[in-house]
Amino acid sequence: MNRTSYPLTGLEGPVEIRIDRWGVAHIRAGTTLDAFRAQGFNAARDRLWQLDLWRKRGLGLLAADFGPGYLAQDRAARLFLYRGDRAAEWAAYGPQDTRAIVTAFVDGINAFVVLTEARPALLPPEFALTDTRPSRWLPEDVVRIRSHGLVRNVLSEVARARVLARAETRNAGLAADDLRKRISPPHDPVVPDGIDAAGWPDDLLDAFRLATAPVGFTPERMAATREEAWHWTRVDAHGAVTRGPRAAPKEPAEGSNNWVVGPARTETGRPILASDPHRIYLQPSLRYAVHLTAPGLDVIGAGEPALPGISIGHNGHAAFSLTIAPMDQEDLFVCETDPEHPDRYRYEGGWEPIERITETIPVRGGPDETVVLGFTRHGPVLREAGGRAFALRTVWSEPGAAAYLGSLAYLGATTPEAFGQALRHWSAPSVNQLYADVTGRIAWFMAGKAPVRPAHDGLLPVPGDGRYDWAGFHDSSALPSRIDPPEGYLATANEMNLPPDFPTETRKVGFEWAEPWRARRIRAVLDGQTRHSVADSQALQGDALSEPARRLADLVRALPAVSDPDVAAARAMLAAFDGTLHENSAAAALIEVFWGRHLRPALLKALVPDAETHRLLPPGDTQSLIERLEMGFDPATRDALLIETMGAAFRDCRARMGQEPATWSWGRLHHALFAHPLSPLRPDFAWDVGPLPVGGAAASVMHAEYRTDTFRLTHGASFRMVVDVGDWDRSVFINVPGQSGDPGSPHYGHLAPVWGRQDHVPMLYGRAAVDAATETIITLNPASA
Repeated sequence: MNRTSYPLTGLEGPVEIRIDRWGVAHIRAGTTLDAFRAQGFNAARDRLWQLDLWRKRGLGLLAADFGPGYLAQDRAARLFLYRGDRAAEWAAYGPQDTRAIVTAFVDGINAFVVLTEARPALLPPEFALTDTRPSRWLPEDVVRIRSHGLVRNVLSEVARARVLARAETRNAGLAADDLRKRISPPHDPVVPDGIDAAGWPDDLLDAFRLATAPVGFTPERMAATREEAWHWTRVDAHGAVTRGPRAAPKEPAEGSNNWVVGPARTETGRPILASDPHRIYLQPSLRYAVHLTAPGLDVIGAGEPALPGISIGHNGHAAFSLTIAPMDQEDLFVCETDPEHPDRYRYEGGWEPIERITETIPVRGGPDETVVLGFTRHGPVLREAGGRAFALRTVWSEPGAAAYLGSLAYLGATTPEAFGQALRHWSAPSVNQLYADVTGRIAWFMAGKAPVRPAHDGLLPVPGDGRYDWAGFHDSSALPSRIDPPEGYLATANEMNLPPDFPTETRKVGFEWAEPWRARRIRAVLDGQTRHSVADSQALQGDALSEPARRLADLVRALPAVSDPDVAAARAMLAAFDGTLHENSAAAALIEVFWGRHLRPALLKALVPDAETHRLLPPGDTQSLIERLEMGFDPATRDALLIETMGAAFRDCRARMGQEPATWSWGRLHHALFAHPLSPLRPDFAWDVGPLPVGGAAASVMHAEYRTDTFRLTHGASFRMVVDVGDWDRSVFINVPGQSGDPGSPHYGHLAPVWGRQDHVPMLYGRAAVDAATETIITLNPASA
């Protein structure tokens, strides 16, 4: 047993942190505020580099540490800081004293930062590599930063406007745009008066994409001179900040699955709740598991490392989980500026000033940089060009929209009704929340700020002259929910899950959802099980079946006899393929190469030959494309397209994996690599974890989105959890690649092999079980200021 102790200023009494063999910190404190102080201290102990980078990125302070190459990203981030009433902000998160909780958490982070100043050996190695130091936090930092939160759909709005601008008719434009993104439920989009995207600048969304991009490090960017600073303003197809060509922006592939099975359908007679949020794969991971125990508080699960509390887990009575519910929480407003006075824009028959705010950005190795930010009543100005100011209206500007902080309100909920009431304080991201408790009750709530749009539907940019303004937000009671459904389970996977009787045309909460594949598969599996188990949930989280892959294989199998031996060999390989993308499957490799690298691009080009329109559509909406392929071509044309692209795909696989198809496998191509952000600077440090062969794809429950050029995973389930509600120590989780972000920690990458084989580790809760699994005990003692 390893034991150590540290002083921590502000503690009301001693706190014990027990680290179990899987890297989970079980924090036991005498008061709730001491638990949150210790949570901040422990988060910094495990994730200080990640926390420090999160803060500097969000506040626009990267250039101070990393030089002029980060100036543009700093300016962009500052556009989206919360600048509203601070008292309203703190009050928005619920009845608990959010400010006191956040202050205690930040005090804990700062205490560890101070400790590293006295004991440099505790400092993570990234600081030495970059010659930087961690900064102290203010409580306001936590709530001011908004640009890491997930809202939608400005990228899609602008793409749709551009597609329509190039079309000969409105219907032709909507048909082309359906290939890019399916509108659901069926709806005729409102095309606002006075909007024509034909002349909009290509860099219109650069500031938005910069503000939401992760922080990347390359020798070129780190060495950028002051003269080169504003060249680093573009974001490529994979989200990296670059000075090279920008890519047509796409909506991020963030998602998630969750389900809860009621006691009548489980083998134990207790509810089972499962959650696997899908986010971008990073090192360290975006989620951090922790257990907080104090009088009136006993919660375990995962949250954001930079926030107090948890958002996914349980409190010893009730369990809770979330997925993204893709409500539309942002709109682009196009403001006409005054030709005589470009600092004014037209509004309700007159002119309003653009508020100009001057800010100073510190820059490493040189003088500070002065930047000017513009704001309208709609929000920050992303770009000014051609007599227009493009401003973004987003829930980020509203009190209470710091992502996931609303979870503090429901940590103590013990009934569905109390849980739903707590969700009135949830703003962003918009989510599907599932609930289950020891009495056997289960529930679903959709939660988040949903704008009221009296004159439009959020699918296209709108004029900023007052005709299309938001009219507040829908009350949380206007969003759908279900408690104790008769079918005995609830499940969500980002699909269009508004009930049939929901007034979609009047409330207009959103018309762009995830494709239906994961949701269909989850429901099919759960419908077929009457005695669901924890093991069944674990298996379903790793389910690799892909409906698109099966339907594509059906089309290939239906082809007439062909003379091309490669196509004949491909058909033979797919003869028994059922759509399961197992990592050891050669057929899975072939079908994914066929679709991602050959058929899908060829199909988009065939359907939309205009090059300028075509560049706005990739990767394309899989549901729309497959439906067109199945029903929108004459058989001869479709067969010719399939034969040509399947032959090319078979030869592509041979070039990538060898001449003998028996040696091919999906996992040889499709892999997870958890790359440390500093690896481009020092690859010899070996801080990356992987590669690991992985099955699945974006359409499988085991969501595994990947780049089609390298087949490396980009998005998916880095955290998975299955809770046995009531027998808590039978619950399991995984957090890949590990709990710690410190490359020197034994918990840095140790969970990656477990995750790679679609397995989990225990999520222990009971005191005896935790004590038996403890490997390290850290004691925090009160210290004088």
